[in-house]
Amino acid sequence: TKTTIALLYDEESENAYDIRLKLTKEVLTIQKQDVVCVGGSHQGRNRRTVTLRRQPVGGLGLSIKGGSEHNVPVVISKIFKDQAADQTGMLFVGDAVLQVNGIHVENATHEEVVHLLRNAGDEVTITVEYLREAPAFLKLPLGSPGPSSDHSSGASSPLFDSGLHLNGNSSTTAPSSPSSPIAKDPRYEKRWLDTLSVPLSMARISRYKAGTEKLRWNAFEVLALDGVSSGILRFYTAQDGTDWLRAVSANIRELTLQNMKMANKCCSPSDQVVHMGWVNEKLQGADSSQTFRPKFLALKGPSFYVFSTPPVSTFNWVQAERTYHLCEVLFRVHKFWLTEDCWLQANLYLGLQDFDFEDQRPYCFSVVAGHGKSHVFNVELGSELAVWEKSFQRATFMEVQRTGSRTYMCSWQGEMLCFTVDFALGFTCFESKTKNVLWRFKFSQLKGSSDDGKTRVKLLFQNLDTKQIETKELEFQDLTAVLHCIHSFIAAKVASVDPGFMDSQSLARKYMYSS
Repeated sequence: TKTTIALLYDEESENAYDIRLKLTKEVLTIQKQDVVCVGGSHQGRNRRTVTLRRQPVGGLGLSIKGGSEHNVPVVISKIFKDQAADQTGMLFVGDAVLQVNGIHVENATHEEVVHLLRNAGDEVTITVEYLREAPAFLKLPLGSPGPSSDHSSGASSPLFDSGLHLNGNSSTTAPSSPSSPIAKDPRYEKRWLDTLSVPLSMARISRYKAGTEKLRWNAFEVLALDGVSSGILRFYTAQDGTDWLRAVSANIRELTLQNMKMANKCCSPSDQVVHMGWVNEKLQGADSSQTFRPKFLALKGPSFYVFSTPPVSTFNWVQAERTYHLCEVLFRVHKFWLTEDCWLQANLYLGLQDFDFEDQRPYCFSVVAGHGKSHVFNVELGSELAVWEKSFQRATFMEVQRTGSRTYMCSWQGEMLCFTVDFALGFTCFESKTKNVLWRFKFSQLKGSSDDGKTRVKLLFQNLDTKQIETKELEFQDLTAVLHCIHSFIAAKVASVDPGFMDSQSLARKYMYSS
């Protein structure tokens, strides 16, 4: 279990509230502080009425902040040890003052409440209720009541502490006995209480303000599969924000792996899930009010799936928005350059260091499918981008080895032909009717290619005997799919020769050049 103190940010009011986060393997819990009755006859009641006896030294023993002029209630900001307020055991830092000697002060200004408390005599009865969502700008100390380290000043500021630990206007100079709890009086404690639990299975993280390209500074939101949102979680330091982003992401990733293992138990060996997870897809068209929207991607068996929501049952797999054959798509990482420092580039790519992008999203990749259909996706961490790249390579390699070959109908000069890309043999072209082989070349003989961007392609092969370049020109209905298939098979061939090669796809590109 991992815990920390953070802020819950409200974008509408632009206020932030202190919370505690508790992270377990399966759940992110948001906790808020509250005062609870743990003994006596009023258990469970938060609102308390307390009588204070002003002491000759120390007065009421408390300070207050806030007021209606700042759109916040007056709250107790300090309680001084062993003085009147502390001795009651019923008052806490963060308690909102509701009444003073029966006079309602919920909508009173700071100075009005100060005046009432200072002139209420030796015995002051106040009614309080703990303010669970005290704005962070009040800088109330968390934890046990006691002196605060805050030394802000200025009577017009909500941070101003009006000290009531000095003597007010007393009707008598005789010392009063200190306030002290009676045995039968209720006992109260300030505790962190669970207010919201966000299940992490199939959950997603968003670091961007909805509908914009603005990256939230030191903040993110966790959204569960059932629609529950953590709200915007803001952290006090960049390091805390990065640590918690990675910790929550790691737990989501581990739960996703468990879901993959369960799904694979019901699938054949040729239809296993290699990788899946949330991404953000860039919308096409300038008229869109939202430039990115969440999508769930999956690499399973021979296919690449695009979902609007994660598949949680076998039936859901046939409800994908888009399905593409892995051998006919091209995966490409978008390169971005922030500095000439190559070490920073490596850290960003591996997710070891994050950077504040105001107007563009880092960690993007595109998937180009048949007929030039392209999808642009973004992930939250550089480490996630690396995982998607490796997973695409692995899934494509496995599919090429499973299928062994793919054949496409083509034509040249009015004659219908068949073109086969074979993992073992290379390229073969034969007549569709007679099956008569017209030509065959190995992958290593392909020295280049060019195409018209529509249907026609020229493949340049080197004859092993004459060392001369032979040009073979063909026409396909879906040229993009064929070129991607050639690319996939060459990449798989390279990877089979050198399994440790990090980016077999880049080597495959040396064999092919599109005009």
